[in-house]
Amino acid sequence: MRVLLPEARRILANAGAIVDESQEHVRIGPEIVAQGLAQLHASTELIALAPERNVRVGGSHVAIVPVAGPPNVNDQLRGRRPGTLQDFCDFVRLSQMCDVVHLLGPSVEAQDVPVELRHLDLTLAQLTLSDKVPFVWARGSAQVRDCFAMIRIAHGLDEADFRAQPRCWTNINTNSPRQLDAVMAQGIIDFAAAGQLTIITPFTLAGAMAPITLAGALTLAHAEALLGIVLAQLVRPGAPLVYGGFTSNVDMKSGSPAFGTPEFVKASFGTGQLARFLGLPWRGSNATGSAVADEQATYESAMSLWGTFMGGVNVLLHGAGWLEGGLVASFEKFILDIEMLQIMAEVLQPVPATAADIGLEAIAEVAPGGHFFSTAHTLERYRDAFYAPLISDWSNFGQWMESGGRTASQRATGAWQRMLHEFTPPVRDPGVLEAIGAFAEKRRAEGGAPPSA
Repeated sequence: MRVLLPEARRILANAGAIVDESQEHVRIGPEIVAQGLAQLHASTELIALAPERNVRVGGSHVAIVPVAGPPNVNDQLRGRRPGTLQDFCDFVRLSQMCDVVHLLGPSVEAQDVPVELRHLDLTLAQLTLSDKVPFVWARGSAQVRDCFAMIRIAHGLDEADFRAQPRCWTNINTNSPRQLDAVMAQGIIDFAAAGQLTIITPFTLAGAMAPITLAGALTLAHAEALLGIVLAQLVRPGAPLVYGGFTSNVDMKSGSPAFGTPEFVKASFGTGQLARFLGLPWRGSNATGSAVADEQATYESAMSLWGTFMGGVNVLLHGAGWLEGGLVASFEKFILDIEMLQIMAEVLQPVPATAADIGLEAIAEVAPGGHFFSTAHTLERYRDAFYAPLISDWSNFGQWMESGGRTASQRATGAWQRMLHEFTPPVRDPGVLEAIGAFAEKRRAEGGAPPSA
């Protein structure tokens, strides 16, 4: 595999890897892989600003992250446009308000903020508008140091205590096929050294950046993930990691990425199995290639979610809001996805079956051909017996027309507007907020940090 960061090649070479410096190629054998896998943890706990927001990653737990990283944003009021800081802040607000979202993510790029300052504003937004675990961009050591410092201020920690437990996370993508670029390699090193959670994700599209067969694509992705895992463990044995999976196929007529396909579902099953084989938590995705929040977006996301949850996902990235193969973060799609995620969360709850739940008395009370609307069993439970939808409209056609005949996407527009209007930030210590803001302002005055290794 080509590894573009000299420090990463040095770390791997010191562990016994064969390194060709002229080609920047690294070969790691089974002994080095076994050494890297020996210290892995099957689960870890991410510490949030509010203790009730702590998140267990691994085991039977599922942590959901909203859309992550598109350069553009879309909604039915303003159309498709480059992402802004305001858009990013609005996605943080929506994520804070939705209990089915557990971790914050890099929802949309704030393209109106210079890239050397962007990490400051986006980290400040996460730490002031939410009390959930934040995301940190691995775009060079200088930016990572700034973000880590702001999180330490928010938690009131020194560097040693910060390194003791993960309080933020990042995602690392390999540049498939078989390349790890310098900034991503530096991110693995920085996060491992600091004891913060890293998701290592090969981005393999069968037929383009990977073999056209699923078996071949998964094999390539597994090899690339192993190199990143080994590098992290050589930096710090036991560094918290998640095995990332993002394998799908392309449209062989156009080369465009395709998601929610049978291949995506089967790749999710396979990637989950590979993660469990290594004893690591697994990251999956909710993805669609649709350009708008329409029927295609819904059924492709439904298939993506089905394959990912049935594959045993522990971290669901792009959980709410992804459109256009990752080029767009959509406000309407965010709400539609939240509806699907809440339904899936209810599906995963166990079904109680105590004597009171079975209700033999109610069955005996109702005569054959009767109804259960007025039984004591029903009256005691009807307020919260069933899932209450966020967007779904179950009225008949006449009632639906009388109320405006709005589609689910149109109702979603009203939902995100209402949520943003009702948003209240979590209560925080004013002194802490002032200190975080002062640090960000000081670093802005110093010019911030360029996105480099």
